[in-house]
Amino acid sequence: MSIVYLIGAGPGDPGLLTIRGLQCLESADVVLYDHLVPPRLLRSARPDAEKIDVGVAAPQPLEQEAICYLLAEKAREGRIVARLKWGDPFVFDSGGSEALFLHEQGVRFEVVPGIPAGVAVPGYAGIPITYAGGGDTLTFIRGHEDDGKMPTSVDWPSLARLDGTLVCYAGPQQLPEILRALVSHGRPAEDSAAVIYNGTLPTQETIVGTLDEIAKTVARSNERRAAILVVGRVVALRDHLRWFDARPLFGKRILVTRPKPQATELVDRLEAMGAQAIEAPMIRIAPPEDYGPLDNACARAGEFDWIVFSSANAVEAFVDRLLEGPQDLRCLNGVKLCAVGPATAERLSRHGLKVDLTPPEYRADAVLGALSDKTSVKGLKVLVPRADIGRDLLADGLHKQGADVTEVIAYRTVVADPEREGEPDIYRMLLERRIDVVTFTSASAVRNFVRVLGAEPAADLLRTTVVASIGPVTAEAASQSGIQTTVMPPNYTVPALVDAIAEHFRREEHGGTGEHRGE
Repeated sequence: MSIVYLIGAGPGDPGLLTIRGLQCLESADVVLYDHLVPPRLLRSARPDAEKIDVGVAAPQPLEQEAICYLLAEKAREGRIVARLKWGDPFVFDSGGSEALFLHEQGVRFEVVPGIPAGVAVPGYAGIPITYAGGGDTLTFIRGHEDDGKMPTSVDWPSLARLDGTLVCYAGPQQLPEILRALVSHGRPAEDSAAVIYNGTLPTQETIVGTLDEIAKTVARSNERRAAILVVGRVVALRDHLRWFDARPLFGKRILVTRPKPQATELVDRLEAMGAQAIEAPMIRIAPPEDYGPLDNACARAGEFDWIVFSSANAVEAFVDRLLEGPQDLRCLNGVKLCAVGPATAERLSRHGLKVDLTPPEYRADAVLGALSDKTSVKGLKVLVPRADIGRDLLADGLHKQGADVTEVIAYRTVVADPEREGEPDIYRMLLERRIDVVTFTSASAVRNFVRVLGAEPAADLLRTTVVASIGPVTAEAASQSGIQTTVMPPNYTVPALVDAIAEHFRREEHGGTGEHRGE
């Protein structure tokens, strides 16, 4: 049955979408969204859902009328519609107008509240908008009027006299006038205040000071961003309660070159540390051109003594094709499994498969050594599902030691096309020094990075950029292309890589908190 969900998407951090909001978004046939809605939220929509960008969060009357008719039209087509709105639909937004229009048109709707910016943004800045001793009132003020005009209905003298916290949604043209109005109508110029730009995002910036200091700073800055203004004694608590912009990697822009399906863990961990993760995969994982050899190996899986998986991608490709055939995982009874790296072992465990051997290091000679220590390799039947790129040194080593090795291409690594896939302009960002760290989690990602940017430009652009490689094989591939690895973790895992990056900046950097005081 058709329905329109008016969903509050929160003020920027995609993690602030409510569970109910996510459920409604995942069920939608059509998604209408504001410019300010984080793009990552759209990934939660169904792949076949129609996605429509309807522009700014506070559109002009005629534009708003068109949006209302579009919502009703899509619902009348019998479709489930998700209307994603910045912040909360009913807090300084057009959600009330849209709901009333749908009611008048006889269209079913549901309002899914979101976290308002006036609540979330100060919280991310370490400012509790209410606190014992901070006054008895909390006032939210709209400051997004058009053409820089002040809201005529605001009683500034009364607001200036209130003993409590003021939270103002301030457009770039309105902010100087709001600050001036508060002081001119009696709010003490020495009152504590904070202006927060890009709230709840990795680019959040907080300016603190007195009202007078803030007014002077804003006047000089010629700032074009909207902000949240907080006025009151509670602002002083920020020195003790700031957390979001005190995280180890806050403000760092880190390039993630891993394929999107495998990038989630790395992106989540970087963002949990405060970094801005820029996703620009250098490779895509694709099926083999011919499934025949892999399917044949899967059909004979129970005949092997060992299966050696060198990556999580190899695990997924093998298990998928095994289950596509007439057999299931029971055919692996008695087959020993070797996982190169904890991430590969973890992927096997997801399928209920226990690993018999995880080498202490992730080089081919370390795997050979671990196998040799465990059993005599000579005469063993070993299956090695692998990527299509290059010869497998492990398989060569096993052959030399007398093993009967079957190599099959389980997947291909394909160069990603940044322009075709809508990725950011990495070349320009590196040229303009807008990337602090480039991460590589595989040798193929390095090679394709060099292929996309060109050998000389890639080496030159990364000469002044921190390069983080997940392990020695990846670092060696970088070195062969003239790229020096700056950071490499002692354990070659994604969590260890993120920790090593954070440790690098703890040692090398001082300052850079994303805050400055008004003068």
